[in-house]
Amino acid sequence: MQGTQVKQASLIAVTCCIALAPARAAEGIVTYKSLAPDVAFDLAQSALQQCRKDGYQIAVVVSDRFGAPLVELRDRYTPVGALDIAKGKAWTSITFTRNTSDFAKAIKDGRIGAGLVGLPGVTPLAGGVVIEAGGSLLGAVGVAGAPGGDKDEACAKAGVEAVQDKFEF
Repeated sequence: MQGTQVKQASLIAVTCCIALAPARAAEGIVTYKSLAPDVAFDLAQSALQQCRKDGYQIAVVVSDRFGAPLVELRDRYTPVGALDIAKGKAWTSITFTRNTSDFAKAIKDGRIGAGLVGLPGVTPLAGGVVIEAGGSLLGAVGVAGAPGGDKDEACAKAGVEAVQDKFEF
C-alpha cells in the first residue's frame, strides 16, 4: 500500500508541475501592441498633407513604441536637418510619454529638471505627439519645418487623427 501512495503522490506532483508549466512560461513573455508600418506611413502622409494644405513644407517622422523610426518623410523644399529635428521630437515624445509642447512647458515651469534638455536626443520643441490607443502606447510622431512648433504640432495631431480608426481596439 505504501508504494501505491508514493506513486500517487508522485503522479500528483508531476501533474501539478505540468499544470503550472504554462503559467511559468507565460511569465517570461511580454505582449504589447505595435504600430503597423502601413498605418505609420498613412499617418506620416496625412501630417505632410495637412502642412502642405496650411502652406508649409515639413519633415515628419513616425516612431514605434521604442523610439525607433518606422517612417521618415521630407517634403521637397524642406531642409534635410528638419528630419533630425522631427526624429528628435518623436523620440522625446515617446521617451517622456508626453507631447513635446507639454514637455517643454514642464521644463519652463520647473516641473521637470532642465538638465534633461542636455541629454542626447532630447528635443524640447513643440511638434512631437504621442500615439496612444486602447490604453497602450503605440509610438510617436514628430513634425519639423513649419514656422513655429504650434503649427508642427497641429500637423502631427492631424496625422494621428487621420488614422485613429485604424488602431482603436
